[in-house]
Amino acid sequence: MLTLNQISLRRGRKLLVRDVSFQVHAGQRMGVIGANGSGKTTLFAMLLGELEADDGELSLAAGIEIAHVAQQSPNSPASAIDYVLDGDAELRQVQRAIAEHEANAGSDSSTLHALYERLEAIDGYSAESRAARLLHGLGFATVVIGKPVREFSGGWRMRLNLARALMCRSDLLLLDEPTNHLDLPAILWLERWLKRYAGILLVISHDRDFLDQICTRIAHLENQEVHTYTGNYSQFEAQRAEQLAQQQSLHVRQQKEIKHIQSYVDRFRYKASKARQAQSRLKMLERMTVIAPAHVDSPFRFHFTEPKKQPQHLLNLMDAAIGYADSKDGPVLTDIRLNISAGDRIGLLGVNGAGKSTLVKALSTGSTLLSGERVLSKDTNIGYFAQHQLDLLYPEQSPIDHLRQYRPDMRESDHRKYLGRFGFSGERIFEPVAPFSGGEKARLVLALMISQAPNLLLLDEPTNHLDLEMRQALSVALIEYTGALVVISHDRHLLRSVCDELLIVHDGIVDRFDRSLDEYPAWLKEQQAANDAGENGVAASDKPARQMSKKEKRRHEAERRQRLKPLMDKVRKVESELAARRMEIEKLESQLADETLYTDAERTGELADLVRKQSELKTEIETLEWNWMEASEAIEVAGDGT
Repeated sequence: MLTLNQISLRRGRKLLVRDVSFQVHAGQRMGVIGANGSGKTTLFAMLLGELEADDGELSLAAGIEIAHVAQQSPNSPASAIDYVLDGDAELRQVQRAIAEHEANAGSDSSTLHALYERLEAIDGYSAESRAARLLHGLGFATVVIGKPVREFSGGWRMRLNLARALMCRSDLLLLDEPTNHLDLPAILWLERWLKRYAGILLVISHDRDFLDQICTRIAHLENQEVHTYTGNYSQFEAQRAEQLAQQQSLHVRQQKEIKHIQSYVDRFRYKASKARQAQSRLKMLERMTVIAPAHVDSPFRFHFTEPKKQPQHLLNLMDAAIGYADSKDGPVLTDIRLNISAGDRIGLLGVNGAGKSTLVKALSTGSTLLSGERVLSKDTNIGYFAQHQLDLLYPEQSPIDHLRQYRPDMRESDHRKYLGRFGFSGERIFEPVAPFSGGEKARLVLALMISQAPNLLLLDEPTNHLDLEMRQALSVALIEYTGALVVISHDRHLLRSVCDELLIVHDGIVDRFDRSLDEYPAWLKEQQAANDAGENGVAASDKPARQMSKKEKRRHEAERRQRLKPLMDKVRKVESELAARRMEIEKLESQLADETLYTDAERTGELADLVRKQSELKTEIETLEWNWMEASEAIEVAGDGT
């Protein structure tokens, strides 16, 4: 158990939190949220022993093992798998002791026997396979896990740091923005792994879907206080909304926010050309009426300027092959036919390296177009956001200096007002941007892009450095935006909120994704099953798969998916039932964490009922997990018959 009692923390002279008290028990997964600078990372530093509390008492069980993700990019000559195995310190200690005793012919055999028993007790014989599974889940191909760490790029090295933390057999796991360097498939895998974690999990994240999937509690840092809530992030929003709605001034502001969103829907509800977009916004409005109150005190509030012109046909790629001229591997994507028209709202799915960013670059400037044709309407005004653009800001210039270059026609008072909507106010707007955080730079780049009133937005991971409040403000602004957009993001809430159409980038092609975003994990499993079946053996034609034409490959994959669909449906059904049972048992365990159950004699009967229900649910879960394994094996067998 982790206990904070009347804790106060400072950074320099700034008081971050005051008189904070809460407990977290094993099996609980707590999301730590709050504005940038509110003290989340400082709280983690205290738990790691890197600084002491200014007041109060921190209580941790003796001998507790704490794991966290190192923030420094490693530059080790060790192989990736050895670097991850180093995360289990006791394993390495036992392995070294065994090697020393075996090298010493006169060593005590009983000691060596005890070491082997300890190796078995800590599951040391399967350690390498567990490390390999961690790496595979985080996106590493089997052929690269033997490569030295120093040969990986920065983003992949941070994934290695995450795998190393997960390898540690910890009692307390601290994760600070663990999804920042992950693509969506890796995030989905990490969610499944964390749900099985038996210790105490504290996670800082700005990804609301990630928090929804894994958290059983939320700790919200605000105004030097920490308030804890039972449930995931959406449940926190509902509880916080109810609290804020009780304050009349904020309640009035909330109603204005909802009315503003409704007015957009009403504009297009009865226009045939906008029927699909209007229907999408109507669905979002239902959710916004719940979410909006929890964010009414957000410092960010902005809207896209109405585009001056909105041509029907904005951009066309015809028979395009895209990639990089100096690459020896040929085009990244081929046979692309993509037409972007007014009002289109497209989300791009695909694993890292599939070619999503390469495609967006081809749309933006044509810089990655190797062959084919890119047709741009003369009235198309593109707004392009990519991570590298943060490095294109002038370090010595201030936010207002940048905005003056983009909008010299605006008065300084308008410059100030505009930047204030993006969280830049007071003297901050006159300070050089060099020391700004990644989130502040991302906000500034968005502000500059939006000021140009584009009618086509191309957004490549726009939320990577943004906190929850700014992500929410961006989602609302994009919902209201009347132009077209193409967005790459691993933020599922953003994709679900603003996109009407999904495209999947995979295997060198771009296809329409005809399922919902929530079905993307199932699609990934089907692809993995199909790939595994192909590796095990049997191709649908005498040609090797890599020599098939694109048309043959698509047909072959469609046939395989059709054959596997009934089995995949069964797996999805079992997974749905498992998720429901696990949610029930999480609620029970939350109730069992109530200390009065064990001290109040009048609640003895209630305790017995809860324990009985817990036992029944565990039995049901074991049965469902067995059913899932059987169904999964059936998929593998069916795949082997392709």
